[in-house]
Amino acid sequence: MFYIDDSSLIQILAAFLFSIGMVIVLFRRNLIIMLMGVELMLNSANLSFIGFSHHYSMIDGQLQAFFVITIAAAESAIGLSILVNLYRHYGDINTAEVNHLKG
Repeated sequence: MFYIDDSSLIQILAAFLFSIGMVIVLFRRNLIIMLMGVELMLNSANLSFIGFSHHYSMIDGQLQAFFVITIAAAESAIGLSILVNLYRHYGDINTAEVNHLKG
């Protein structure tokens, strides 16, 4: 019989969540949904860090996950403030409509 241990299941789940987040970022055009996809990818990386940390009985992965959570919170605040300004200026937050930011 085929047996998968808990740490492998956690890594498979993290890879699945990361893939879903990547598909959301690549194929959706609403900026709020894209930010949610980025958050999903960051949380899947946290899950992977914590899974490896638990598997190897080290605290390094948990510390890295703490820093990633901090960065994700700052990214959300800055991203949402940019989205509010884009909505005020253009009246829409779809990436197809807002292409004036290209350099």
